[in-house]
Amino acid sequence: MKSAEVRALSLDQLNEELATLKKEQFNLRFQKATGQLEKTARVRQIRRDIARIKTVARQKAVESKA
Repeated sequence: MKSAEVRALSLDQLNEELATLKKEQFNLRFQKATGQLEKTARVRQIRRDIARIKTVARQKAVESKA
C-alpha cells in the first residue's frame, strides 16, 4: 500500500487492514519455517505496510484528541 492509500482510510478501516496484514505475516512466518516460502520479498513488504498503517493510525489518533 502507498501512503496516500493508507491516509484515505478511516481508523476502523486501518484496524481491519492491520489485522489482515498481521494474519498474513503469521502465515508467511509458518511458510518460512517449513521451507515453503517462495516470495521472500513479501515478508519485508508486509512488515513495512504494518509500520505504515500504525504510523498513520497514531497520527490520526493524535489529531482527533487535539
